Amino acid sequence: MKLRKLLSLKQWSHIFSNTWRYISSPAVTMGDKLLFTIPVLLYWILPDVMPFMPIDDIGVTMLVMGWFVSRMDRKYPALRSGR
Repeated sequence: MKLRKLLSLKQWSHIFSNTWRYISSPAVTMGDKLLFTIPVLLYWILPDVMPFMPIDDIGVTMLVMGWFVSRMDRKYPALRSGR
């Protein structure tokens, strides 16, 4: 994600709304949903696994959300919302 997109409020609103859309959609396979939920839940529950990472839980969640939405946008173009 480019720095300009990273700081864009429009981009983050797209990421937040589409994350929920993909997680709650029956068209998205359970394996794809677990690609987002497992790493995030593990990091929230076990943050001491990487004690020297200076990124907070919400930072890791937002990074994974950005990756997840960009991947799901390519894989399920019919579920994409208008930008």
